[in-house]
Amino acid sequence: MKLKKVLKWSLLIISILLSLSVGAAWYLLDYSLTPSSRGHDIEKAWKETTQAYPELKEWRDSLTHLQALCDTTLQAEDGTKLHAFFVKAARPTRHTAILVHGYTDNAIRMMPLGYMYERNLGYNILLPDLRFASNSGGDHMQMGWKDRKDLIRWLHVIPSLFGDTATVVVHGISMGAATTMMLSGEKDVPRVRAYVEDCGYTSVWEQFHKELGERFHLPSFPIMNIASHLCRLRYGWDFEEASALKQVKHCKKPMYFIHGSADKFVPTYMVYELYRAKPAPKKLWIAPESEHAASFHDHKEEYTQNIRNFLIPLM
Repeated sequence: MKLKKVLKWSLLIISILLSLSVGAAWYLLDYSLTPSSRGHDIEKAWKETTQAYPELKEWRDSLTHLQALCDTTLQAEDGTKLHAFFVKAARPTRHTAILVHGYTDNAIRMMPLGYMYERNLGYNILLPDLRFASNSGGDHMQMGWKDRKDLIRWLHVIPSLFGDTATVVVHGISMGAATTMMLSGEKDVPRVRAYVEDCGYTSVWEQFHKELGERFHLPSFPIMNIASHLCRLRYGWDFEEASALKQVKHCKKPMYFIHGSADKFVPTYMVYELYRAKPAPKKLWIAPESEHAASFHDHKEEYTQNIRNFLIPLM
């Protein structure tokens, strides 16, 4: 009888723990991939971005006056509508930058780099809204993994926007940097000559594992395992496959790795793992004392010169 009671109570405890784990996994999935802040408010994004980068106001006003800041859309393979802004350089050029935004952000948040590329480097620029951001459709954030396929769709649109001779650098920040690295491992990536990743994470699994422990003080097992499986069932991909670290191992094009030395959100150690995994050609710059996604803001002149020197022989 005692053994039966022990087994009964053990099964009850296991059932309760399993139910709690499943509940926590569902919460993690919704909290991470369908956050309430989805970068939808364009004017708020412009306001906050121009406050941080005052030079953007005059640039935006000029582009608006010349009707040079344009919108374009396409349909993804699954029919989802995707939106992007684009600007043709003041002087005709084949040099083109695709600028990929971060988590809960939108294309507007990449306008400081758009200014750098268009105004300072003379590039055409394309700034996509990833899924679940601003004017693009989608029912969840893909953390860069399936977004890499959407970027390939955008690459096929480049000739119609900037001409048949266009050559491309893909430059992403944070989740956009992870997207950039995940794209870099694909076999058929047309027109891309180089990649720039700024503070991207090694994998969705590692980033969520870090956040689960630091933010919620919860164990990785079995919550991460269940959440990853639920993501597979609901969205068709899982946390483990969404790996920038695995993808850069297959990248043969030049890549510039940038990371702030004081980044705690995507810890700086991740960039060293990514850099080691990527075959040459490659370059690494650690921005002194910069926190997450702040390297350009903190070191505009050095950042711009580093990008210029990296791209001149490639584009």
